[in-house]
Amino acid sequence: MTKGTTSFGKRHTKTHSLCRRCGNRAYHNQKKTCASCGYPAAKIRSYNWGMKAKRRKTTGTGRMRYLKTVNVRFKNGFREGVKATN
Repeated sequence: MTKGTTSFGKRHTKTHSLCRRCGNRAYHNQKKTCASCGYPAAKIRSYNWGMKAKRRKTTGTGRMRYLKTVNVRFKNGFREGVKATN
């Protein structure tokens, strides 16, 4: 046996599957942890040495369904159910 081409032909098992939190194929089946987001840890995995990775995942790169309305509500003092005075 050689350590090159013939050995690569025997690789047919998957070490990583889809992560239920981030959706990447980085969830290690034996370790039961995600290499991308750190699931099932409570905090999202991020390191200062990976600045580009942080930039890709930070707030503002997604839909921000809740946060995009907060700025407008803050400007109005978080009033609700009251008609605006002209």
